[in-house]
Amino acid sequence: MVVDASVIGSFSCAKRLTTTMFRCFPFIKGCGSQIDTIEKSHACLTSVPDDVFRSYRTLEECKLDANQIKELPSAFFRLEKIRILSISDNELTRIPPGIGNFSNLVELDISRNDISELPTSLRLCDSLQVLDASNNALKTLPDGFSQLRSLRVLSLNDVSLYELPADFGGLVKLQKLELRDNYLNSLPATFGELSSLEFLDLGGNDFVTISSSIGNLHNLLELWLDDNQMTSLPDEIGNLHSLTQMDVSENRLTALPSTISGLTSLSDLNLTQNYLDSLPDEIGQLENLTVFKLNRNQLVDLTPAIGKCQNLLEFYLTENYLSALPSTIGNLTKMFHFNVTKNQLADLPPEIGECVSLEILSLRDNNLHRIPSEIGNLTQLHVLDLAGNRLDRLPVSLTSCPLKALWLVQSQAQPISLQRAVDETTGEEYLTCYLLPQETDDSKFATFKRKLYIDFICS
Repeated sequence: MVVDASVIGSFSCAKRLTTTMFRCFPFIKGCGSQIDTIEKSHACLTSVPDDVFRSYRTLEECKLDANQIKELPSAFFRLEKIRILSISDNELTRIPPGIGNFSNLVELDISRNDISELPTSLRLCDSLQVLDASNNALKTLPDGFSQLRSLRVLSLNDVSLYELPADFGGLVKLQKLELRDNYLNSLPATFGELSSLEFLDLGGNDFVTISSSIGNLHNLLELWLDDNQMTSLPDEIGNLHSLTQMDVSENRLTALPSTISGLTSLSDLNLTQNYLDSLPDEIGQLENLTVFKLNRNQLVDLTPAIGKCQNLLEFYLTENYLSALPSTIGNLTKMFHFNVTKNQLADLPPEIGECVSLEILSLRDNNLHRIPSEIGNLTQLHVLDLAGNRLDRLPVSLTSCPLKALWLVQSQAQPISLQRAVDETTGEEYLTCYLLPQETDDSKFATFKRKLYIDFICS
């Protein structure tokens, strides 16, 4: 059979209709003139469909996402009962002033369009609770925006914002605020009045410092400040007693305030890629901390107070300058993943054997000459990475660990056996293999392409 593509309009549209034929049928809830829901996403539309206008008295929910709609005609704003409107991922360049007619509108999604500004009439949508205008080119917010006092969720990611309105704190019911990937470098003085805020994302902006008013957000649970230019955190950060997650990675922090001890609910802290050379002793007061990431800093030592974080499960310290670990590391008996790759460790404290929940231990690229025999107490250890060190032997006690994978060089191609040997000078028994002693570099193993699965043969 030969099909004339012109019957449909174009070959590309025909292909699209074929592959998404079921999605192209509208979902319409209601009977006759009582339609209250229309769903025509991914439907190859270039304009608002007629059935929307025919239902203007009853339509409450309209979803037209992922089409090629370029404009909203004036008749569209006669929808008297519209509560949910989603027209994301289209080709809209403006939202007409008629949007102010939607006094019953509760949710509005206009993300991923080409909209350059929002009309001032938007402030008349006084029932609006959820607004997503992300991925447009707004640059500013319209006058009166802070009159949307019913707003609970506001997403303005990647909209080229340089500043927030001075009265932004008027959005007192706001619970979730996303402002990622903009050009913000300050917050208005009223920002601390957002007392209902639970989630705040300011990542990917231009902040050098953050306003002390952030300490007034007592209900805040999650705070994202990653990928900015911040050199310090305000002392008031310690007032966020309800905070459970904080990400300040990819900044320029050189120190943490001692008031960080006030973050007593914090369970997940990410400080990766900063300029920290030490941690305050007050870090030990974060007793609910379970995930702690300090990769790519400038740490030269680790405060013994870390041993007080006894609920820690995952601890990441890769690419620092640590030459030793405190003996209190042994207090972290719940920790199952410990990564100290690319440091300058010369030895491990015997207390490492008290970290009895450890399943993954990465010590790659350090200066280790010996592994303490206490490592044999790690009866849940499955993965051990010792590549890039200066080891010439392994302790016999290692055979007590249920290892599934062991690295002794950067890349390895075949399983090996560990054999027992005896030191002729001391009479000490130890484990060895053809990969020991380790080279200072692993060039001779550069052709090896997969990790080693070890088969212990203890004779």
